[in-house]
Amino acid sequence: MPTHLITGAGSGIGAALAEVLRARGDDLVLLARSERRAEQLSEQYDGAQTLVADLADVPSLAALELPDSLDSVVHAAGVVDLGTISELTAAQWREHLDVNLLAPAELTRLALPALRAARGTVVFVNSGAGLRANPEWSAYAASKHGLRALADALRAEELGSGVRVTTVFPGRTATPMQARVHEQEGKEYDGGDWIRPETVADAIRHVLDLPRDATIPDLTVSPGP
Repeated sequence: MPTHLITGAGSGIGAALAEVLRARGDDLVLLARSERRAEQLSEQYDGAQTLVADLADVPSLAALELPDSLDSVVHAAGVVDLGTISELTAAQWREHLDVNLLAPAELTRLALPALRAARGTVVFVNSGAGLRANPEWSAYAASKHGLRALADALRAEELGSGVRVTTVFPGRTATPMQARVHEQEGKEYDGGDWIRPETVADAIRHVLDLPRDATIPDLTVSPGP
């Protein structure tokens, strides 16, 4: 069975994808922040393998014992903290860059031997903020623009290895992160107004299942009419 390493499987898009892949019998390797969270994820996804590491502590990722073969690595974890450039602190900038950019870069580097062995796929769950930067979104947008650059460079570098690289740019999606964004914006939140995480997960599943004669470098998922 295919084996998938997923970050952010505790909620939102990562959770929806993990549910889809586990339901069809695929093997999951899920990254958790703590031993307690790892136990919860293992129960939630019927015995899925778990690894413990904090994405905010990038050097700690080097201690992970990854499988010898991975059919995919899906980077679905992320953080967002809105604020003007005059308000955001260096610590807030650092958290965005560590979790949203440096951790995916390091985890991908560590997983590349396993991805090459399986001719696997790397999926970076980005954002509309990775295509444009709006007021009060500078730190998040900068990290996501960097993530797009990481994906583009990786795709070119791994062209001869058989590793495929896709960036998914979802529009606003009904996740706990979106609820937090609305709270920071001072707006009421109604998940029914936004893309369902299951819809984005289905798009990612399509990317993972794509026949070997093609690749999808970038995929934008926008809200319906």
